[in-house]
Amino acid sequence: MTDDNVSLSTVRVFDAVKALAFIGDLSMGQPTGHSQRTAWLATCIADASLADPSTRDAVRETSLLRWSGCTANAAGFADVFGDDIAIRIAMIEGREGWADPLKALGGASAVLSPLAQIHCEVSGEVARMLGLGDETETALRRIFETWDGQGLPAHHARETVPLAVLIVALAGDLEAFSRIYGIERTVELITQRADARYPLRLAEIATRNAARWLAELELFSSADLDARLTTPRMEQQTSVELIADIIDLKLPWMTGFSREVAMTAAQCCARLTPEKSAHARVYLAGLMHGIGRASVPNQIWNTSGGLSESAWEKVRLVPYWTARAGKQAGALGDAAELASYAYERPDGSGYFRGVRDQSLTLEANVLAASVTFVALRSVRPWRAALSAEEAARQLREEAARGRLSDEVVNALLSDDAPLLRRPVRHPVSSTSQGVRLTAREIDVLRVISRGASNKEAARELTLSLSTVRTHVENVFRKLECSSRAAATLKASAMGVL
Repeated sequence: MTDDNVSLSTVRVFDAVKALAFIGDLSMGQPTGHSQRTAWLATCIADASLADPSTRDAVRETSLLRWSGCTANAAGFADVFGDDIAIRIAMIEGREGWADPLKALGGASAVLSPLAQIHCEVSGEVARMLGLGDETETALRRIFETWDGQGLPAHHARETVPLAVLIVALAGDLEAFSRIYGIERTVELITQRADARYPLRLAEIATRNAARWLAELELFSSADLDARLTTPRMEQQTSVELIADIIDLKLPWMTGFSREVAMTAAQCCARLTPEKSAHARVYLAGLMHGIGRASVPNQIWNTSGGLSESAWEKVRLVPYWTARAGKQAGALGDAAELASYAYERPDGSGYFRGVRDQSLTLEANVLAASVTFVALRSVRPWRAALSAEEAARQLREEAARGRLSDEVVNALLSDDAPLLRRPVRHPVSSTSQGVRLTAREIDVLRVISRGASNKEAARELTLSLSTVRTHVENVFRKLECSSRAAATLKASAMGVL
């Protein structure tokens, strides 16, 4: 992308936050709008408790971003529970016995603390990247802490837990419980958690006003909610690439996938039309095309054999959820709508709409071919990356069968295009905001960011295990993080991955 096109990939922070909230809701198995409703209720609690203006802004921002670290630890939840989404639904709903399987693994705290740490580290980094201020960043880094000190990962207690965290936790319970159990049972459950999960004072405010607030909330339009929840910091501009990076964190082997699709689609589009606005649209759509992927459990994505019909049904709905994201993504709505055509095909065999050639724009065909091409050239758990020649052959076969546009495939694979060869980076170092990574540190980070263990990285890079460990420790120290997910997110923003 040229500098002009890259500038077109910036949007209001609020629009990016809404997209991240949508991804978070999908990751947690919650209905769309859960985070916005929680944020509105949290604002009501903050106002009623006479919180100061800075805390009220932090409450709004923290509510919308509290699930922004969910994709980062999805793989960890899948390793422990199998279905990373089903267990999160059980946790939010407070289902009895949801933690029983953890007893044999050392208890809930031992198993969940590292997962909470990953989530908190990534969501805090998201706040920093968005420029939302120290109060919001601190709240997100402590989002699972509780009033009684039984929270995770650091067991902060009472006044050491940010007020925004306590208010957001209470609002989240109020939103979810009222929707699932009704108002009377909700009041009972919040009362049971008072003076433990959150202070009694806040719980009493919420239970006293819950019925009225929930009734008022039903009268609010999307525009009303947007006006109520936007803070001055969310009126700034930010990069859409952050959304792509959060999407790709769900599956380690997808690291950098959305960015590469976006770049490939923009380059291909540039060979077919001189219209720069079209190049920008497919670039944005490429970044966002995987939003709906958050709705599908990792165990399905990691399946090496054929999928069951029920699993396929979830996969077919991925672009549907991407389209739904566009309905609440503000300025990103058009890009999300185009992104939802990533798996449609000219012969009508695609999904979720199953439309045919005459309903597909040039940009939709470019996006579909680009997603296919980059996927073929990428490593997957069940296969190695295809060679340039084999990927090109399969792409041409798809075009011959009517499943991809001939015109687009020819442009994608044209002789003057560098797309058959992956960009090879040989940096001596990478410097960003004072961070300097050596070439070897970048090599190691690139491998582990895609899910490889230290031992696997040592084997792939022909290094000793101790050398890899040293490089990993250096990367974490330089990037000021303690998890691979946070290192991956930071390195992606630096352009290293």
